[in-house]
Amino acid sequence: MRLLDSHLHLWDPSRLDYTWLDGPLAQRYAAEELAKASVTGAERAAAIFVQAECVEAEFLDEVRWVSETAARTGVIGIVAGARLDRGEQTTAHLDALVGLTGVVGVRHNLQDEPDGTARHDAFRAGAAAVAARGLRFDACVRAHQLPDVSDLAGAVPALPIVLDHLGKPSVGTAADPLRPDADWLRDLRALAAHPRVAVKLSGLPAEAGGLWSPAQVIPFLDAAADAFGSDRLLWGSDWPVSAITGEACEYRPESRGLWAETVVEWAAARGLDADAVLWGNAARFYGVG
Repeated sequence: MRLLDSHLHLWDPSRLDYTWLDGPLAQRYAAEELAKASVTGAERAAAIFVQAECVEAEFLDEVRWVSETAARTGVIGIVAGARLDRGEQTTAHLDALVGLTGVVGVRHNLQDEPDGTARHDAFRAGAAAVAARGLRFDACVRAHQLPDVSDLAGAVPALPIVLDHLGKPSVGTAADPLRPDADWLRDLRALAAHPRVAVKLSGLPAEAGGLWSPAQVIPFLDAAADAFGSDRLLWGSDWPVSAITGEACEYRPESRGLWAETVVEWAAARGLDADAVLWGNAARFYGVG
């Protein structure tokens, strides 16, 4: 099995500054830790690194550090941090990024921004500059912000967009699961109507607080497949964020493999091309591998 993890985080608080880390996440997660979280059965493994929200002043330093570790972590593409609403500062930053090894996309993390941020003219101009440089955009939003991503896709149709974590729907827990709600289903389908938008099968364990079951998440995977089709689904681990489990908030390295196993078994049961979901779609979207 080939495994291209489309959503991998790495960080080292001794190298870069992160204001959001706490609990078991407030330690290094880099090559050594990733090796202990490898997925059994993956004859070939690689990853797309997604910016880990270090402080903005260190966005370029983060790319350089990840590039230094790429040979040991299997990273073959980097989604760098970028603010898209800064006008000339945005374009200068994007120009600096395209000069660095491995950068294939950017992420302006929208999940904690005011609703409608992606609809602003300044943001759209930045998104158009991303597309003009041949880069992709990772959209990390909460479920109620999905219409903002649809609006962006319509306003900048040349921009390849991938929705992180299925838009972070409410999934409940293994003990108290939730079904996909009507608003999320409607907005996910509307987003999928834009042909250059893909979706990552990632992040649901974190949305469940680390307490999840395959039966709980399968309806959400089904909804993504029904909306996007098999050729726009990208498997991602969201490691290590999605490897924090239980009320005690313990880090469990085996969680990455359990999520891969769940998606593999689901894809087989649905008759989907597992190699496309696990490797091919992400390789094509990001232009790697």
